[in-house]
Parts: sequence; structure tokens; C-alpha cells
Amino acid sequence: MAVVRVLVVDDQAAFLRAMASVVRETPGFEVVGAASSGEESLVVAAELLPDLVLMDVNLPGIDGLEATRRLLGRDHPPVVLLLSTYDEDAGEDFVAESGASAYVTKSAFGPDQLQEAWSAAAR
Repeated sequence: MAVVRVLVVDDQAAFLRAMASVVRETPGFEVVGAASSGEESLVVAAELLPDLVLMDVNLPGIDGLEATRRLLGRDHPPVVLLLSTYDEDAGEDFVAESGASAYVTKSAFGPDQLQEAWSAAAR
């Protein structure tokens, strides 16, 4: 089974570490890079070509929604999973606006949600 290469993007170090920890705890997934802004996520994604990007919605500079739109407009785009502290209801609007595969609240994010989101996107 191929390992899913993951880029984590968040401007808050604690959340960045938490997201990376979830990825490391989930069999079949590995962190290949990290970024702390929307602009940086575009540069790092172009260099590393991740399969999956865990994207915070609120980022300095271009936000996570715009960064997602730009990533998805590339040749061979990654799957993008949005994360934020906003409640679950906000996720539908975020996904519709950005084209991301799914939205998960940061408080609910764990290995099960990561695997579910990846499986749903891979269909």
C-alpha cells in the first residue's frame, strides 16, 4: 500500500504540531512538509507534490480558501482537507467556496477523520 504524503498548513505552531501528530499516528500517512501561510503552502506544495494538504482556513496573507482554490487549479492537484476552529456548519460553505474535499473542525480531527476524508476523496 502506498503511503499518503501529507503537507500540513497552519499559522499557529500548536495546531501545526497537533495536525502533524495526527498524521504520524495514522497508519499509511506521512508528513512530508509544513507551511505557515497560504503563500508558503503554494510554494511548498509545488516542491513536494503532496497527495493531501491539511489546510487551515484562517491564514495570514492569502487565506486557506484561496490557497486551496489555487492548489486545485494546478496540474495534478492534491486532495485538500480544510480545518478550522469554526463549527461544523461553517464547513459546507468553506468546501463550496474553495473546492476542498472536506472540512473537519480542529477539535474533532483525529486519525479516524483523516482516514475517512482520504477514503471519501479517493472514490
